Amino acid sequence: MDNKISRFKAREQGFILVFEKLFNEEPLEEIIANAEESREVEFDSYAKEIASGVYDNLEYIDGLISSHLKKGWTIKRISKPSLAILRLAVYEMKFNENIPESVAVNEAVELAKKYTVDESKFVNGVLGAISRD
Repeated sequence: MDNKISRFKAREQGFILVFEKLFNEEPLEEIIANAEESREVEFDSYAKEIASGVYDNLEYIDGLISSHLKKGWTIKRISKPSLAILRLAVYEMKFNENIPESVAVNEAVELAKKYTVDESKFVNGVLGAISRD
């Protein structure tokens, strides 16, 4: 399966895993196994890698996001879809040397256009600020 889906689709699967983990205290591996079994979906290896990477580095990633929010904003104020997208993009920007930051930002904006209610500019703004630092 890994060679049959695009990098965007794999990233989209990673987003779904990161998003689902926001509502589920189970280990990510269990979430993946349950989803593959109950929904008959097979997650791409890149999707699993980036979702795991997000949660392995969550404190750092959330700290970076928090430090680039406008005054008065906290992580808790960000919608869950946007937060999952931001976490995924920051992971790719800071931990995946094979992905240019501009690509991570672009792909995050595309995910935001698809999965949020008009929050793509917010996502772009936060990631742009992180990228400039």
